[in-house]
Amino acid sequence: MPDQAASSQPHVSFITRLLTSQWGRALVLALVCGVSFFLYNGASAVSLMESRNFVAAREMVAGGSWLIPTMNQELRLAKPPLPTWAVAGLQQLTGPTDNLALLRLPAAMAATLLVFFFWGLCCELTRRQTHDDDAPGRTAWLAALVLATSLLVITTGREGQWDIFATSMAMGGLWLLVGGWQRPVRQAYRWLAGAGLLLGLAVLSKGPVPLYALVLPFLLAYLIGQPFHRQAVRARAGATVLGFVLAVIIGGSWPLYVWLKVAPAARSVARVEIASWADRHVQPFWYYWPFFAFTGLWALVALAALVWPYARPRLRGFIPYAVVLGWALFGLLLLSIVPEKKERYMLPLMPPLALLVAGLLRAWQTQPAYPVGLRSAPDAWLPRVWAFLLLLLLLALPVVMALADYPGFGVGSLRFGLMVALATVVGVGLVREGIMRRRVSFLISSTLTMVLGIVGLAMPAYPRWEGRRDVTDRQYMGQVKQLPVFRGVGEWYSLDTLHVKQVWAAGQSVPIWHPTINQLADLARPVVVVSERPAAKKLPAGWSRFIRISRQDSFYLDRSRNSGLWFISRLEPIR
Repeated sequence: MPDQAASSQPHVSFITRLLTSQWGRALVLALVCGVSFFLYNGASAVSLMESRNFVAAREMVAGGSWLIPTMNQELRLAKPPLPTWAVAGLQQLTGPTDNLALLRLPAAMAATLLVFFFWGLCCELTRRQTHDDDAPGRTAWLAALVLATSLLVITTGREGQWDIFATSMAMGGLWLLVGGWQRPVRQAYRWLAGAGLLLGLAVLSKGPVPLYALVLPFLLAYLIGQPFHRQAVRARAGATVLGFVLAVIIGGSWPLYVWLKVAPAARSVARVEIASWADRHVQPFWYYWPFFAFTGLWALVALAALVWPYARPRLRGFIPYAVVLGWALFGLLLLSIVPEKKERYMLPLMPPLALLVAGLLRAWQTQPAYPVGLRSAPDAWLPRVWAFLLLLLLLALPVVMALADYPGFGVGSLRFGLMVALATVVGVGLVREGIMRRRVSFLISSTLTMVLGIVGLAMPAYPRWEGRRDVTDRQYMGQVKQLPVFRGVGEWYSLDTLHVKQVWAAGQSVPIWHPTINQLADLARPVVVVSERPAAKKLPAGWSRFIRISRQDSFYLDRSRNSGLWFISRLEPIR
């Protein structure tokens, strides 16, 4: 037995060294991000926002303007172009593609940057905390792991739209801002210039939204009631102004260019976008209040960390609790007062929640399994309740897979067997180490394992889950465009306004077209038209003298029972 214990010591020592070294922690964090954001990231169907981004990128690659983007050959000025540039730049390297896994790589990279930028910010915020000296950097690293495995961050990081880019760049700007304010004045210039660069890129990703939703709440919490922080900012006023000027120049460059080139269109888009804040997707003031639930498996810990009387005395040794809680609550307030609300708009609330969760987990880790005293009672049962909830979810996973019985995921499949093994091993551990012994470190590793296991084993079934209510044996745009009679035609038009998802599925631009009889008379080659009604009913009177409809077919817009039916026709000039 002594020999066996001695032989196991180097392994434990290696793991310990790995998890306490900066490079080892970075490697673990990168692996977690790889599973969270990259693994099976082509599983889900393309979303509306992705369709807009991918169509605009496709037209850039096809020869359109990179500075005045278009979507289906119409100006696309509602969103800044940085996320579209990222997708188009990728296609410049790989060639045009409709592979969603490939097109989502820039978003996955942005999500990974968000996690690493957040790690850097947490290191700056916790550097001077009294309990951080006992395990330097552990709280910051744990916060980054929590963020990388939070539900909303995972779902947003696996979609190629604007929010993840904007939040990532803004987070990088915050990291460099705080780092610059905590460095000597001479070094501060480099840090704050970098902050200005990243904040400018955040504006190029989604306009002023990331500044309002992420940067402003942080600055309010960081400066209000914090005289030491305000003094540090004043001492580095020159470097701060430099960063501000760079942010304005970089962030304002594209809007200024658009204004100079297409001012009337820019004014029209600005009016529509401003009005949409008040009359589109309007939700009540309290819509965002369950925001802690969007951390996923960390939700119970997040909720407990938001309770000031309970959390403050426990967390203040690990994180600047007042600053982080203020960051979360200011962000919640600023988002709530805007009438337009969507779930993905809560993404800026996830970083402060992740740091609060990490602070409470670290506090629990330093306590005995059975804390003594009435005030410590929640510290004894909260981790056990969390373990019990994790156990229930874990046991439900193989049951759901068995009931769904998707091919390759049902009873007898490899993935089902792996899920049962995961549920058994981790479940037994949750009972022994989580519920009976209250080992918080085991709960943390179990939560990470569950998140990564769900992504790795269940995510490939997501397309079938999305299509569980699909009506089978229907033809869609993706199928009709492959028919030989349509595939060889270069020009496609829509006689009605075609949804952007259908434009993406068509694989090329399908601009709206209201042909006159003279245009039909001048038609020199075949064209394809799509329309809500048969083309013969949409074309101008007398069309049959100049063109003929050589083939007509139809397709459904989506897979629901109430899906609309459109028609596709090949028009050929009569010689």
